[in-house]
Amino acid sequence: MARGARLDAYPARLRRSVRRVKVVLRKSGVDYFRGDGSDWIALAGLLLTVPAITLLTVTTPVWADPAALVLPIVAGGLLLRPASLLALYAAAAGALIVESAVLGPYPEGAARVTPGTVLVVAACGLFGLLIAQFRARVGVPWRRGGTMLFDLRERIRVQSALPRLPKGWHHEMALRPAGGQSFSGDFVVAARTHGGRTLEVVLTDVSGKGMDAGSRALLLSGAFGGLLGSLPPHGFLPAANGYLLRQDWDEGFATSIHLVLDLDSGDYELLSAGHLPALQLHAGSGRWEEKSGEGPLLGVYDGADFHPVKGSLRPGDVLMLFTDGLVEAADRDIAEGIDRLTGEADRYVASGFEGAAWHLIEACAKDVNDDRALLLITREA
Repeated sequence: MARGARLDAYPARLRRSVRRVKVVLRKSGVDYFRGDGSDWIALAGLLLTVPAITLLTVTTPVWADPAALVLPIVAGGLLLRPASLLALYAAAAGALIVESAVLGPYPEGAARVTPGTVLVVAACGLFGLLIAQFRARVGVPWRRGGTMLFDLRERIRVQSALPRLPKGWHHEMALRPAGGQSFSGDFVVAARTHGGRTLEVVLTDVSGKGMDAGSRALLLSGAFGGLLGSLPPHGFLPAANGYLLRQDWDEGFATSIHLVLDLDSGDYELLSAGHLPALQLHAGSGRWEEKSGEGPLLGVYDGADFHPVKGSLRPGDVLMLFTDGLVEAADRDIAEGIDRLTGEADRYVASGFEGAAWHLIEACAKDVNDDRALLLITREA
C-alpha cells in the first residue's frame, strides 16, 4: 500500500512542479514585457546569435558579411540594459577578431573584416549604448513605452466621456488632435451633480498643441475631474486657476468654459476663462446666439473673477461648445469661422444633430493644424 501511494503521489508532484515552472515563466514574461524583469533571457539569445553569425561569415562569406554583427547590436540597444549591453559588445568584438584571423587580411580579397566594418559595428554600438542609457535614465523600457502611451491616451478618452443624460436630452462630443496625433491639448471633463439633476461640463483648451500639450492636458484633466462636483459651480474656475498657477509652467495658461445645466428646467449658467463663446440655437426663431461669461485666462494671475451668463434650453434648442481650432485660421478671423460653423450646423437641425459633431469638424476644420473639440447638447422637441 505504501509503495502504491508513493507511485500515485509521483504524478501529482510532477504536475505541481510543471505548474510552478509555468507560473514562473509566465510571471517572468509579463515582468519582462512591463520592464520590471531581468533581461538575461534577451542577453542569452543575443549572445547565441553572435557565434551563429560568425560561423556563417567564416563558412559562407559571400552570403554573410562581417558587418552582419550590427544586427544583434542594434537589437541589444533596444532590449538590454547598459551593463548587459557591454557584455554583448565584448562578444561582438571577439567575433570580429575571430573572423579577421580566419578570413585573413582584408587586402587579400573581398568579404574580409575591413576598417570600415569595424567602424560600422562600433558606430552602431555607440548609438545602441546611448539609447540604452537614455531608457535607463527615464526608467521606461521600449517594450513598455508604447503600452504606457496607449494607457495615457485611453485615460484621457475615459476622462472625457460624457455621463448618460435622462430621456429628452442628447449630447455628443468629437475631439481631433493636431496633425493626426493621439494626444490633444483640448479635453472635456463632465459629471452629474446634485443627485443627478445637474450636468456640469468643462471644456478646456491648453496652450500648445498635439504631444506638447498632451502631457499637460492629461495632468489638468485629472485635476479638473477631481475638482468638478467637489466644489460649488462658482468655485471651480478659481480653484482651477490656482492649480495652474502652482504648476509654474513656462507655457502654463489655458482657456476653459464651464457649463452648469439644470436637466429638469433646462436653465443653465456659463462661466468662461478667456474661452470662445458658446452658441445656442433657439428652435423658435432658428437663430444662433452667442453666450459668453466674463473671465481671464487660467494660469495668468491670482484672484481672478469669473462672471457667469445665464440662459435656458427649451425643447428643440441646441447648445454648442467648441475650441478655437474649429473656427480660427490664418486666412479668416474668428467671426467668419463662427459664421461658417453655424451655417454648417443648420444642416443638422432637422435630424436633431445625431452624429453631427464629427461631421462639423470635417466640414469646418478638417485640415487645420490645431487641436479641435466640439460638444453638442440638445434638448429634444
